[in-house]
This record gives sequence, C-alpha cells and structure tokens, in this order.
Amino acid sequence: MSNLERDPAEVVCPAEEPAGPALQVLTARDVPLGGPRAMNVRRTLPQRGRTTIGAWCFVDHYGPDDVTVSGGMVVPPHPHTGLQTVSWLFDGEIEHRDSAGSRAMVRPGAVNLMTAGRGISHSEVSTPETTRLHGVQLWVALPDASRNVAPFFEHAEIAEVTIDDAVVRVFAGSLPGAEATLRQAHDSTVSIFSPLVGAQIELPAGGEAWIDLDPAFEHGLLVDLGPVGVTIAALDGEVDDPGQLVPLAETGHAATLARSELGYVPVGHEGVRLRAADAPVRVILIGGAPFGEELVMWWNFIGRDNDEIVEFRRQWQADVIGRDNPDGRFGSVDGYDGPPLSAPDLPTVRLKPRR
Repeated sequence: MSNLERDPAEVVCPAEEPAGPALQVLTARDVPLGGPRAMNVRRTLPQRGRTTIGAWCFVDHYGPDDVTVSGGMVVPPHPHTGLQTVSWLFDGEIEHRDSAGSRAMVRPGAVNLMTAGRGISHSEVSTPETTRLHGVQLWVALPDASRNVAPFFEHAEIAEVTIDDAVVRVFAGSLPGAEATLRQAHDSTVSIFSPLVGAQIELPAGGEAWIDLDPAFEHGLLVDLGPVGVTIAALDGEVDDPGQLVPLAETGHAATLARSELGYVPVGHEGVRLRAADAPVRVILIGGAPFGEELVMWWNFIGRDNDEIVEFRRQWQADVIGRDNPDGRFGSVDGYDGPPLSAPDLPTVRLKPRR
C-alpha cells in the first residue's frame, strides 16, 4: 500500500528509543487513502514517541469498509525502497501487480509479502467482486546488509495453530509455542531479514489464551475486534499492571485495549494473556528484536539519509513519471489501467529527525 499523504512527514527512526511504560498505548490517526471517495485507514506506526517495533515500521488498519460507499482500494503504481510490504486481509480481495512481474490476489488466510529491496513499484486494487474490505497493511524495514537485494514477491497460505482458546495464524517469522509457522504448499517460508514475528490471534467470546513471547523481542498488539483484556508477564514472573489503562473486573493485574489501539510491550516479557469478554476478539501481534539502525522514512521510501531519499525521488520522477527510463530502478507495472503516482514535493529543508 502507498502512503498517499500529499505532505508526508519525514521520520528518522533512531537506533535506540527509551522503553517507556510496561504497556504503552498508541492511538491511531485517520489517513485518507485516495481522492474524494477515499477509503480511510487508521495509522498507528510511525508516530511521535514510537517509530518502530522490531523491524516493523508502518501499520495501517482499515475497514470493515463498504466498497459501494468508499469505492474500495485503488492505489496506482508507486515505488518502494529498503522495505518489505506485508498484506493481510480479514475480508475482501485485492489484486497486486508489481514491476518484478508478479500478479497475485490477496485474500483472507493468505499473506502477500513483497520485498522492495533496492527498488520496486506496485499497484493494489480491490476486485469488482469485493463488497467489504477489511485488513492491515504492514511494512518491515530491511537491515542495511539486505536493503539493496533484488526485489521479489511471495505468496503463502497460512496454517492455523490452536493455543488454549485461541486460533493463531503466524504469517511472518515464528512464535514461541506455535508448532506451525507460515507455510506454502511445499513447506517453505516467506523471506525475512531480521528476527521478527507477525500473527493473527482470534478468541471467541469469553475465551482466553496465554501467548508465549520471545523476551528478546519488543511487541505490539493491534486490536481489530475488541476490547481485549491484556496481562503481560516479565521475566521475573511478576505481572505488570499499567495504571493508565482501565482494569478488568476479574483481576487487578490486567488492562483493556480498545479497537484500533496498539499496545506496545518492551523487551523482557515472556508472555501475554489475552481475554475476550462478551464479544469475539481479533488481534494482530507484531514483534521483533529492536532494530538497532537509524533510518529515514519519507513517503514510500526508506533510506539512511536525506541524500538517498532525494535521489530515490529524483529517479522515480524522471524514470517513471517522466518516462525517461521505465526499466530503471523501479521498473514498470504491467496491466494497470492508469498513470503511476507522482511523488509529493520534498520539504524545503533537509529531512531531519522527528520523534
């Protein structure tokens, strides 16, 4: 998915950030995805105070959206560098096309992972058959050693794992205690370049589950259906009780996260207990080892400094928008009926840290 903001904020993700409270609650901001009939997305990463969770650097949450009202998702060809896009749907269908020659359908229960590497362009359009659209779009920052790999695309159907009352689908990396990670028909996994996890966790009304966490990871819990009761356990076995959240009636050591909130859990926690009240719960769990590298994000580019971002934009505008070199860094997307997105204007000052 593209960042379609016409005045995108420049963000420098520092190599280290303070851990803050045991459970930091991040609220979303609404971002229109397109023109007058725009589909709104709720963005929780990046934002001031928290720019990454492991290598995860971008979280958009959208729907359930009535496509007859919003017009659905229509994102023309646009570029990416230095990242992977992870597309995960709860409802609907999206057609993906990219300049590596890939064409695939994003459907519930399967993950589409696109590695931009040194540069790629792609489009995303909800299909005519789609009446409701609902899902998340996530980005993973590539570490410096891997950020210039050749671009490629992967699709995988995801196996279900049962943990207590929960049904878990691990769509990226691995989760402690889950015997099956994400799979394709020939049992290979999609490619990741740093230690991380991405998973969907569903609970029935009244259900609960203990989810093991890797204590070397920081984690985020994005609530799609909720509210959800959350209890987190530190390595010493003591339970953290975040005082800024509303305690659940049955325990003094739990808190609630509302729909579209993202709860951040720093390193050093060995597990989380999730509880559903009188309605089903669905949570997206993301996590990974602290990224440890400073990076600059602007529009759809990830680089390491101002000059790289300026050059990426120049090449996109010249090669693709100006048609000087359609076979350049970003290539071209075949089969999309319409022009590619022009990049916004750069700020009048050098890109600077924003925390």
